Amino acid sequence: MRTFIRLTLVILCLSSAVVYCHPGRHDSQGGHYDRQSGEYHCHQEPCFSNQQQVQAATIDAETNGRAFSAVYRREDWKHWSDLDHNCMNTRHEILKAQAKTPVTLSDNRCGVSAGTWDDPYSGKIYHLASDLDIDHIIPLRWANDHGGYVWSSQQKEVYANDPDNLLAVDDRLNQQKGAKGPDEWMPPNHQYRCEYIVQWTKILNKYSDLIMTSKEKRTFSRQQEACGISP
Repeated sequence: MRTFIRLTLVILCLSSAVVYCHPGRHDSQGGHYDRQSGEYHCHQEPCFSNQQQVQAATIDAETNGRAFSAVYRREDWKHWSDLDHNCMNTRHEILKAQAKTPVTLSDNRCGVSAGTWDDPYSGKIYHLASDLDIDHIIPLRWANDHGGYVWSSQQKEVYANDPDNLLAVDDRLNQQKGAKGPDEWMPPNHQYRCEYIVQWTKILNKYSDLIMTSKEKRTFSRQQEACGISP
């Protein structure tokens, strides 16, 4: 059975064996996120104990056909960060990157105000940035409730700002979608639906700690099959 979380256990330097340790600051949980490997490493307590508790609770949840979740707090998932320190946060980076024409910037050149965007969810064209939300294809709350809540604050921030998981879309449809998975919500634009399933598949493969319930997986597998998508 796939476990709910896939944390890499790093053995501390022991006198009885040769173990290669690597440098890096630990967070408050006794671990840290490795940006190069994309993995979260446990080095000391309470990280190890937390992992064991989560795995046990997850197995119980999967056995009973339900998702194992913890309280979701949006502020724990720091989004719209300026990770490259160029004064333009992730929202505006995505607006700029996904625009079909050159964009109009704000006076301080840190924001995007206008351009041309082809919203895949509705199939409509938009010209004002204020009409668009930046959607997390796999929503933050969904990620939290399906394994991501145990991630470090750093890993949550990386996920919340990952351009692979972000789309500029109609703000009304983004609000309609909320934290729903593909078993509960699909884009009204039927021509985009298979591509939407493709994107979910890619992100779930990238963040393999995120695990669907058995019921969700059955529905998703049928959707993949209908679109000719390999898991």
